[in-house]
Amino acid sequence: MHNAKSILALTLATLMASPLLSSEAMAKELAYVANEKDDTVSIIDMDSMEVINTIEVGDRPRGIEVSKDGKQLYICASEDDTVQVLDLTSNTIVGDLPSGEDPELFALSPDGKRLYVANEDDALMTVIDIPTSSVVTQVEVGVEPEGVAVSPDGKIAIITSETSNMAHWINTETNEMFHNTLVDARPRYAQFTPDGKQLWVSAEIGGTVSVIDTDSKEIIKKIGFAPKGVHKDKVQPVGVKLTSDGKTAFVALGSANHVAVVNTDTLEVEDYLLVGRRVWQMALNAEEDRLLATNGVSGDVSIIDVPNREVIKTVKVGRYPWGVAVRTVE
Repeated sequence: MHNAKSILALTLATLMASPLLSSEAMAKELAYVANEKDDTVSIIDMDSMEVINTIEVGDRPRGIEVSKDGKQLYICASEDDTVQVLDLTSNTIVGDLPSGEDPELFALSPDGKRLYVANEDDALMTVIDIPTSSVVTQVEVGVEPEGVAVSPDGKIAIITSETSNMAHWINTETNEMFHNTLVDARPRYAQFTPDGKQLWVSAEIGGTVSVIDTDSKEIIKKIGFAPKGVHKDKVQPVGVKLTSDGKTAFVALGSANHVAVVNTDTLEVEDYLLVGRRVWQMALNAEEDRLLATNGVSGDVSIIDVPNREVIKTVKVGRYPWGVAVRTVE
C-alpha cells in the first residue's frame, strides 16, 4: 500500500510526463525591445509582463528580428554600420553581418537565408547571405530608404524611400528594380498581406497607409486616420502589422499616441487604442492574442490584449524603444 508521499511523487511524475505539460505548458514567450538611445535590448517575460534582462548592444539599435530557427536575434546597429547577431541562449553578441552604412530596417527572406537591408544614408538596399555572412549585392534605390518587406513567396523585395516617396519593387532573383509606386509623403514601413496579394505602405507625413494591389502595382485605397481629440498633424503612421489570417491590420500612429485597428476586408478603421508617446513599431506573439507597441518618447512598451482591444500593461524599458520582436522558448 502506497503512503501519501509515494502517491504524491507518482502523481507529479505522471504530470511531468504529460505531453501537454512538457510542451505547451512549459513553453514561454520573450519579447526583445531595441532601445535606440541606450544602446541596449530589453527582454520582457510575456507571462509576468516584466523586464527580466537588459543587454548591451551596438550603437543606436533600431530594427530587430528573430531568426527563423529562433536561435538568434538580428539587430540593426545603425551607428556601427552593421547588423549584429545576438545568440539567444547566452544573450551575447556572436557576430556581425555586413549591412552597409546606417542600417535602419531589414526583412528576412521566407527561408531565413537572406537579409534585405535599407541603407538610409547611401540610398541603397544591401542583400546579405546569412550562412556565409557576405554581401550578395547592393541595389540603388530612392533617397533615404527605410521600410523593407519581402513577399511571402520570396520573389519580391520592397524598399520605401522617405524623400522620393516611393515603394520600389525589386526582383529577388535578378536583384533589379522593376517598378516604382508613388505613395504619400515619407513612407516609413511596408508589409505584404499573408496571401501576398496586397502591399501596405505607411506614409508618416502624408498621414495615410496605401493599400497596393501586388499584380497591378496600383493603389487600391489610401486609408486615413482620425483618432478623437488628436490634431491631424500629429497623425503620423509608421509601423504596420497584419495578423496571419489577413483579417486585421494594426497601424502605429506615431505622435498621435494611438494604434489604429483596420478591417482588411472593408479597409476601414474599426478602433483606436491609446498607447504611450510616439508609438513606433509593433510585434504580435505566436498566438496573436498580444500585440506589443514601442513608445519612443515615453520609454515604454504597451502590451495590448488583441481580442478585447485594450492595453493591459505598460512596461518601462530603455530610452527611445524602437524595434520589437517576440520569440517562443521551449
